[in-house]
Amino acid sequence: MEFQQIMETAGKAVDAAGVVAIVLGAAVSTGLAAADWLRGQRNTVYETYRRRLGRSILLGLELLVAADIIRTVAVTPTFQSVGVLAIIVLIRTFLSFSLELEITGRWPWQKRSPEDLDRSEGQTASPRKS
Repeated sequence: MEFQQIMETAGKAVDAAGVVAIVLGAAVSTGLAAADWLRGQRNTVYETYRRRLGRSILLGLELLVAADIIRTVAVTPTFQSVGVLAIIVLIRTFLSFSLELEITGRWPWQKRSPEDLDRSEGQTASPRKS
């Protein structure tokens, strides 16, 4: 097996992992949301479902970007392919930032507050003691 063929195979494998992450994440998120709904946790189902689904989409996007980088840089490093890669990465980065902002309510580079950490772990924020 030569180098280009190995990199093409690796790119396809990472591509497949990205698609699996999105599809599996959507299925698991939907199943967990249905379970929460049936348990009577109807007031938090929507927000929790969106957060879980958004996380799986973000993971899938990250993997898809990695696959594009592997295939473009390692297999066909032409100016045209690198330009197309740059556009794809810009679009996916914009989508990732938009999803992150929508899921957490803050930009990826902003620090998390203790209340955010509690919420992301599925706990309710406890009042601070002075």
